[in-house]
Amino acid sequence: MHKTFTLLLLCLALSAANAQTTPTTQPYGKIDIADLQMKTCDFEKDANAEVLFNKSNVYFNSNYDIVTEIHKRVKIFNDNGKDHANVRIEYYGGDRSEYISGIQAQTINLNNGVAEIIKIDKKQIFTETIDRSRSATVFSFPNVKPGSVIEYKYSIVSNNIGNFPDWYFQTSIPTRYSELTTNTPDILYYKNLESVHQPYAVNKNNRDGSITKALANVASIPDEPFMSSLEDNCQRILFQLMTIRPIGQRITSFSDSWTKVGETLMESVSFGGQLNHKINGEEALIAKAKELKTDDDKIAYLFNEVKTNMKWSEYYSKYSDDGISKAWDKKSGNSGEINMILYHLLKKAGVKVYPMITSTRKNGRVNPGYPNYYQFNNTVAYVPVDSAKYYVLDATNKYNIYNQVPANILNSFGFYMDKDKKVYDITFLQNIKPVRQVVMLNGVIKADGKMTGTAEVSNFAYNRVNVVTKYKKDGEKKFIDYLVNDDNNLKISSVKFDGMDVDTLPLTHKVAFDLDLTGSDGDYIYFNPNMLSSVKINPFLSENRYTDIDFGYRSNYSINCTFKVPAGFKVDVLPKSVSMAMSDKTMVFRRVAIEQEGTIVIRFNIDQKKSIYFKEDYPEIHEFYKKMYEMLNEQIVLKKS
Repeated sequence: MHKTFTLLLLCLALSAANAQTTPTTQPYGKIDIADLQMKTCDFEKDANAEVLFNKSNVYFNSNYDIVTEIHKRVKIFNDNGKDHANVRIEYYGGDRSEYISGIQAQTINLNNGVAEIIKIDKKQIFTETIDRSRSATVFSFPNVKPGSVIEYKYSIVSNNIGNFPDWYFQTSIPTRYSELTTNTPDILYYKNLESVHQPYAVNKNNRDGSITKALANVASIPDEPFMSSLEDNCQRILFQLMTIRPIGQRITSFSDSWTKVGETLMESVSFGGQLNHKINGEEALIAKAKELKTDDDKIAYLFNEVKTNMKWSEYYSKYSDDGISKAWDKKSGNSGEINMILYHLLKKAGVKVYPMITSTRKNGRVNPGYPNYYQFNNTVAYVPVDSAKYYVLDATNKYNIYNQVPANILNSFGFYMDKDKKVYDITFLQNIKPVRQVVMLNGVIKADGKMTGTAEVSNFAYNRVNVVTKYKKDGEKKFIDYLVNDDNNLKISSVKFDGMDVDTLPLTHKVAFDLDLTGSDGDYIYFNPNMLSSVKINPFLSENRYTDIDFGYRSNYSINCTFKVPAGFKVDVLPKSVSMAMSDKTMVFRRVAIEQEGTIVIRFNIDQKKSIYFKEDYPEIHEFYKKMYEMLNEQIVLKKS
């Protein structure tokens, strides 16, 4: 009896200890003083803020509307974390298919050991119209400072049973506890697409038929070089409606097929209904396009006409807000309107073209096994040239090229629609050709430790777009600053461009420069041959990687340098010729170094043969880049003879 009683006490003690250490939620307005006193995140010490808990309860009301109740609480550790006190909640409010209710928000501060609550004034909660279908509720918390805790709660009601809300356990800051409870009627069946790689803290079926899943101590997703969207990399659960099973009636399949998605869009007033709308003055544009000999000529002409005449509103959208006719008259519109106008003109000019919806890099990759239009945020014009070649046209960016898939939609799927033939299909958008940059540099080294020279840098494809964008938007002075790259010893006296106005040609900029070779003295001259290229700073310095690497496209860099050694000096240290490759040969680095009769020739070549690498590949990539940049920045030493 005594042993049984002792064992019972031990079990109770262990249960109490577990209850104290397992994170959980709290009622709105009730907070532990320990959370207000907390200075850092227990499991991520350098975090600027931490989600104490994020709780969602999703269920259906009597009208079969989806009700999503959210309660979120965030701890602010320092001034850098105060941005998390600015909240933006987006929803489909344009046609009232969704609406927000019951918003409450407050800041909690510790004042003389007591929790002080400052409620947000309802007048400081605003509603913004994003486009025809989307709205946003926006507010900022008052009196936020390091140590503050902010919390808010609200409900979203949706009348679309196919738009069951997805849940993201992980964010850009660490999360102590994230909990999702779902309760669906028996007549509805949803497929769960789970991407979770740590054990659930809670995973249970409740007595009321609901299901609760929770994660605890979830690390943040850092902003890493060449990562895709945050949402692509988060631990999450996505939902897709599969069937409706009314009692005593036939089961209806409600899982969208791509054909059904296409038919729905083409019947939509703000999508398919816009594609054949006439625009003012189109007859002259179409007539001129028809006079051109080839489809490429027609496409290039109309693409540039739309790019030149239309100003992008900076909003990505699948739809037209006010109609393409009004957008053309205003000479401005969202991405959907601008590219629907382009599609319309191309179609009228006799080009085989289809409307296509895409997802931008920031919006996230499209899952081809999850047929719906919610994954997409953009409309473009799609031209299949032949079985192996296609154009994807986006006229929102003034510097896009008609025969090149825009960089911000690469490595994801586009969905095109041919209503006449009833063909609705997805295609993977990629660029398989390496994107090149070629540097030709000639330098004359002087005995006093200075160098004068010229360089010719040729940029192809996306590199061309990047340089043109930077130069046109920032101006020549900032472009020169970009080339100098904070090197106070490098002075550029002139920059001249070839091919700026012909987007099918490479863009070449020629520079004249002077360089002080610091560290040189009367007996030795030191210099780094890798100058004025785009490969000067290693992007992969971190020892760890939490997300996949998405370069967007393959690349090839060729750097060719010739240096004239000054009279009275000879080469003392010359880097060795070397070749290095990753184990799968998808990344190769070569360096050739030659010295002959007072002239040094250095050639670098970097050939990256894949555009996507998994985070599991990072240890090898990290080591490869470390060695490569050491060799790119290895100095040449001249000695006075």
